[in-house]
Amino acid sequence: MLRFLISGLMLAWAACATAEVLSAPETGAAQAKLTLPTRGTSMAEVQRRYGEPASRSAAGGTAPKQPLINRWNYDGFSVFFEKDRVIDAVVPGAPPPVAHRDRLVP
Repeated sequence: MLRFLISGLMLAWAACATAEVLSAPETGAAQAKLTLPTRGTSMAEVQRRYGEPASRSAAGGTAPKQPLINRWNYDGFSVFFEKDRVIDAVVPGAPPPVAHRDRLVP
């Protein structure tokens, strides 16, 4: 009797199980045309190539374990610097492309 009860509970649990679907947004055509600064590029080179940023954030970090981090905001993207070198450039609201999209299983 206990075996039938356990089997019945397992079947009921399996019937309630659902799979989550992962949705990866497509990269827009405008984003594909935008060439962002690469890691290691100097501030001077970024300014020479992209011009004066629309705004600059105040530098953060004051200790060796907290290096100076600056952010320059351009129209459509932001560039992050550690001291005077690019550490990352991002398009707000646009996640990076999925590296292994073919391995995603619904």
